[in-house]
Amino acid sequence: MKFSRRKLCSFIILFYFIFSLYAAYHVFFKDNVISRVHRVTKKVPDKLPPRAEYGNHRAPSEEGEEWNPWEEDEKVESISAQRQHKANFQILQERLSKNRPPQYKVQIWGKAAIGLYLWEHILEGALHPVDRTAPWREGEVQSGNIRFSFYTGPTVVQGHIPLDTDSVVLVLNGREDQKKLYATQWLQYVHVLVQARRVSRVGLVLLGSEQCDNDWISPYLRRLGGFVDALFLVYDSPWVNGKDVYQWPLGIATYRQFPVMTPSTQMVNSERPYMCNFLGTVYKNSSRETLMATLKQEGLEKYCITNAREKWLPQETTDSLKKYQDALLHSDLTLCPVGVNTECYRIYEACSCGSVPVVEDVMTSGNCGNSSATHNAPLQLLKAMEAPFIFLKDWRELPSILERETKMTLLEKSKRRKKLLEWYGNFRQQLKEKFTDVLEETFFKNS
Repeated sequence: MKFSRRKLCSFIILFYFIFSLYAAYHVFFKDNVISRVHRVTKKVPDKLPPRAEYGNHRAPSEEGEEWNPWEEDEKVESISAQRQHKANFQILQERLSKNRPPQYKVQIWGKAAIGLYLWEHILEGALHPVDRTAPWREGEVQSGNIRFSFYTGPTVVQGHIPLDTDSVVLVLNGREDQKKLYATQWLQYVHVLVQARRVSRVGLVLLGSEQCDNDWISPYLRRLGGFVDALFLVYDSPWVNGKDVYQWPLGIATYRQFPVMTPSTQMVNSERPYMCNFLGTVYKNSSRETLMATLKQEGLEKYCITNAREKWLPQETTDSLKKYQDALLHSDLTLCPVGVNTECYRIYEACSCGSVPVVEDVMTSGNCGNSSATHNAPLQLLKAMEAPFIFLKDWRELPSILERETKMTLLEKSKRRKKLLEWYGNFRQQLKEKFTDVLEETFFKNS
């Protein structure tokens, strides 16, 4: 029994040894047999032997790349996948284009100084060249879905503006008869473009009459048979309806080179040496005489910067402009008596310098007043936006206002200045959005 087991074990060991030799022979000494269903690439010789071709199939060479029976199927699948990817990309692009908001173009032709307030202070656009005396200046800015282009300067004349859109906004001055004549010439030119179908949508920003005598412009409104779709009108006109006539602010005196003021920490927190200021023309038998008399009688002149003149000057010198800006920046309050109209440039210039406007809240003579949209004249637009001003009816109220000023701390004044500057920034931003929304709705969605 023991012998049989020993013999069996010996036989198994001998068989394993012989199998190992056989396997080693096949691995190390015998040429490999390449399966036809596996792709094996050998080194390609410098000169390839001629290939036999039959149809679209290549005959396998004796040495070189072996034939892959699935190669054509793989090519078809690859081409199909590329086509599917391209189709999916096109579908994605179409969906994105449908969801992307439309883009519109509007040109603004600034032929009045208030155009610079619209462009630089409201739309916050830049102009090239930066030189304010340049004969031709232009710029572009995006607001909402509208790309605005602006052209201004003495050489921006009829027939020489590169018109690349059918939507135009004119900025004109209609305050005086001579200005109305010039404005009418531009309106007639635009009318010709409308008749020629080169322009189809028209807006108008108009510096209207200080007495709100604007009847000359009514025939140009589309609802009255004209072609002006939207009118943005300065002063408290009773025409304002929020449908095609909108109130627009007078803004700062850009024609006197008043700059864009940037709020700063010093502007907010610094101690200002004067309580108030008034630099301007004092007309006979006006409330401005009452203002100056009150300051003098109450001995308040030493607390305020004053410089009264008898005749209005349309232009500022470099020296007079600097003195005016310094007065705004160095006083806590800016006194704003009425002139021909309650609204004046001084209100907005004071806001830009953080000096609180003290506004004489009385209606002036003329046709200005409440409209169907608002019932808080004068200064309906400013009151509707909750301007943080000090309003009074009579300048004899001023001494009590200045007495309260003496009791305020610097911290309280700084907070008030910050509130004013923030309000003025929001005021301009809201006007920007309103202007853009009205044009988009009137020009492109209702047309």
